[in-house]
Order: sequence, then C-alpha cells, then structure tokens
Amino acid sequence: MDKGSGLKAAVTGVLSVGVLALSSQAHAVPDQPKAWEKCAGVAKKGMNDCGALDGSHGCAGQAKMDNDPNEWVYVPQGTCKKLGGKVAKVKPAKGAA
Repeated sequence: MDKGSGLKAAVTGVLSVGVLALSSQAHAVPDQPKAWEKCAGVAKKGMNDCGALDGSHGCAGQAKMDNDPNEWVYVPQGTCKKLGGKVAKVKPAKGAA
C-alpha cells in the first residue's frame, strides 16, 4: 500500500465518521411533554395504551375498533379535546396513596 492509498483511506474514514455523526443528529428524539393526560375515544383499533375504561379487558393493544369511547391513550396534556376525545380520570396506582 503506498502513501496515497493510506491517506485516501484515512480521509474516507474521517468523512464516514462525520457523516454518521450528522445522520444520528437528524434522528434525535423530540422533547417529551412535561405532563400527559389519559384520552378516551381517540385510540385506533389495536393501539390503546392499557385496559378499557369499562373493564372489558385489561391490556394494551386490545381495542376492537377505532375511536371506541372506552379505549384510551396517553397524549400530551391539553391535546385530548383537540383530538376529539374526552379526558379520563387516572386512577392512582395501588399503594401510591
């Protein structure tokens, strides 16, 4: 390997690292909301966050239809009504009283 080839390889390596650094910054996670609210009636089929409000099931991902008033998702505080949903009361976790 001559000096020219080694130099080209080194420059290519440095440029590759720079490109990777820039591309990772382009996919940065947006700021997280300071507060969330439980929003009923806006979850899509199979996309609810947890159990139904009416107790018909107790797990996420079990919504049987879009916009069921018993299914909910967490949304940034202040956006539920804008989405056409109804803010549901959050029950405190057991032992968190």
